Amino acid sequence: MCGPSPVEPVEASDDRPFDVGLAEVRTGRRTLLAAGGAGLLFSSALGAPARAAGRPTRKRAYVIVVDGCRPDEIDGGLTPRLQALRNGGLRFPRASSMPVMETIPNHVMMMTGVRPDRSGVPANSIYDRKLGDVRTLGRAGDLRADTVIERLNRRGLTTGTVLSKEYLYGVFGPRATHRWEPAPVIPVSGHAPDVFTMNAALAMLDEFDPHLMFVNLGDIDRFGHVDLTGTTLRVARRLALADTDNLVGRFIDRLRSTGRWKHSMVIVLADHSMDWSTPDQIVSLQPVLDADPLLAGKVRIACNGGADLLYWTGSPGQRAAAISRMRALAAGVPGVLATHERTQDWLRLGPEAGDVVAFCQAGWRFSDPDRLLSNPIPGNHGHPATRQIPFFIAGGHPRVPHRKASPAHATTVDVAPTVASFFGLGAPRGGWDGHARL
Repeated sequence: MCGPSPVEPVEASDDRPFDVGLAEVRTGRRTLLAAGGAGLLFSSALGAPARAAGRPTRKRAYVIVVDGCRPDEIDGGLTPRLQALRNGGLRFPRASSMPVMETIPNHVMMMTGVRPDRSGVPANSIYDRKLGDVRTLGRAGDLRADTVIERLNRRGLTTGTVLSKEYLYGVFGPRATHRWEPAPVIPVSGHAPDVFTMNAALAMLDEFDPHLMFVNLGDIDRFGHVDLTGTTLRVARRLALADTDNLVGRFIDRLRSTGRWKHSMVIVLADHSMDWSTPDQIVSLQPVLDADPLLAGKVRIACNGGADLLYWTGSPGQRAAAISRMRALAAGVPGVLATHERTQDWLRLGPEAGDVVAFCQAGWRFSDPDRLLSNPIPGNHGHPATRQIPFFIAGGHPRVPHRKASPAHATTVDVAPTVASFFGLGAPRGGWDGHARL
């Protein structure tokens, strides 16, 4: 996961997620509330009811993202609650993340039901041509598509986001009726530990009872990134798996004990999985490209761990030749799996993703622009090796099947259509790119 840190300063303070939230409070467009007597703070839209009692439907939908979880880890003996939830509901063994297999774009796909060429969010990090620098897509204005969150709000239902990562909190902005501002945040990782995130989710459940709640649990991913034993023992990763499993169990127990379970649909999935590399299996394309007479000084790279996005910054008249040269040079570097023109139909990444997309092989990682300093972490994703994810639907609502496995290829872009179908919403303008899986 190379590229700028999610907690780095940006050029204008109003673009920082927490500055935006504070500005909303000061201007009176949002109200800061203490919830559940636990010292947890939520931003809530002005005029939003504290509780959803009396609303026209008792249906509730909960989307829980176990960030970075691999499907095989559900059967590893460390996640009995997730395993029981999966086996008791509708599971999709062929489920996958979508390119680029990173956190921000796949969470955006979950809530929009459209691909990055329509949402404007193709990766975690992009080269911003207007800014002239690489940055994280963590601003509310980066997401251009309508979300199922907003569509439910317009229907008169309430929504909530409990997102452990600062850049997720930022990119979804003030769209939900109620949103938790992640805290405490670990400085380097830019996320709140799962125990605090789950406490916030339970508090939001009790205090506001939203019809749709979107929850990101980031520990499995964050512990996996820095786990130096990742290629073998995965010690930190295993601890995170067991802890997160217990926390998801607490949430399900609360649904059952409060009577919500029989009216609920719970979608559990990951945004991507994880792959590990050793220090000798690092790919750095910037020096190779800068050594070429045509490309020298005219290519910028947005590194996304297992994927590099390459941007031609030279003369438009040389773009075609430059793209061909970038692909040829990158393909010859050890550890590179494949290179693609960004405009290939199956990628559907949009112009924000640059000109060329390079994926690394399993067991390798990109580190650009600097081979040693840009990406020192062993755990990465973004490349096809991290495509497979767990994806299952549970709950007590009659529409949720029990103990069934589907042969369908479910993806992250299917979440919004499934939620919309559950609540009786039609497709947005332009239709869904995913499919309802109920």
